[in-house]
Amino acid sequence: QVQLVESGGGLVQAGGSLRLSCAASGRTFSTYGMGWFREAPGKEREFVAAINWSGDSTGYADSVKGRFTISRDNVKNTVYLQMSSLKPKETALYYCAGRTFSGLGYEEKDYIYWGQGTQVTVSS
Repeated sequence: QVQLVESGGGLVQAGGSLRLSCAASGRTFSTYGMGWFREAPGKEREFVAAINWSGDSTGYADSVKGRFTISRDNVKNTVYLQMSSLKPKETALYYCAGRTFSGLGYEEKDYIYWGQGTQVTVSS
C-alpha cells in the first residue's frame, strides 16, 4: 500500500509560480510511474504531467508544456510539480497519483494510488 500526501498549494497571482510536492510512503515508490492531475470546479479531472520510475522520461498535457516541470527524488520518495506562468483558469485541486507500472500514464485509469489533493488558486 502506498500513501500520497500533496503539499505546496496556495494562492498566487496570474503569471506567478508554485512548486507542488507529493510525499509517498512505501518501499516500492522508486519503481512506480507517477503523475499529476487537476480538477477545476465544475470540470472533470484532467491529466497534467507524468514521470517514469527513474525520472528520465516525462509527459505533459499540451496546455502546460513549457511552463510546468515534473521531477522526482527517489531517495526522498517525493515527486514535484514546478508550475510557472500560472493562469486563473488553472485554479484547481491538484492531485498526485501513483501506478504500479514503471512507465508513463496519461489517464486516470492508469493510476491506483491517489492523494487527497492540494488547492491551487490563481488570482487575476
